[in-house]
Amino acid sequence: MSHSPREREELIRRYEEGPGKLADALAKVPKEALQWRPGPDRWSVHEVICHCADSETNGAMRIRYLVCEESPLIVGYDQERWAKVIDYHSLPLEPALALVVAVRQHTAGLLRRLSSDAWGRTGKHTESGGLSAERWLEIYAEHLEKHSRQIERNLEAWHAEDTHPSKKGVVA
Repeated sequence: MSHSPREREELIRRYEEGPGKLADALAKVPKEALQWRPGPDRWSVHEVICHCADSETNGAMRIRYLVCEESPLIVGYDQERWAKVIDYHSLPLEPALALVVAVRQHTAGLLRRLSSDAWGRTGKHTESGGLSAERWLEIYAEHLEKHSRQIERNLEAWHAEDTHPSKKGVVA
């Protein structure tokens, strides 16, 4: 499905606003809750931010391959494996968030300059098959919004958890 210029502009606006939503959600998380996981095989807030940095750098290259290369192959990756092998908790949080902001700002400028023809370009994703530039925009316009909500849910679960250290000795 082809988006109208107005629809595309709305998606680009959401894409640009994503880092602010992510930063706002992160700002509400107490330091002691950053590496808390809401369950086994669930990511902490810290891991979510590091994932976003890796995903955004991958995404920035994907749109460039889609619009610049002939029949590009877009390689998928195992995000769970990346989080474990890279050990996201060992990485500093601030540069990860700064990377998300910088990559989005840099890529938003590109998106605004793409021609109608560029938006129709496609490649093949190794996991999901065909991928167009327009579909890429839909995915990434929503990506940081989803992770911002995930951070908010993590924080709600952390507050509801009565075994974390900051609640020891607190009388309700």
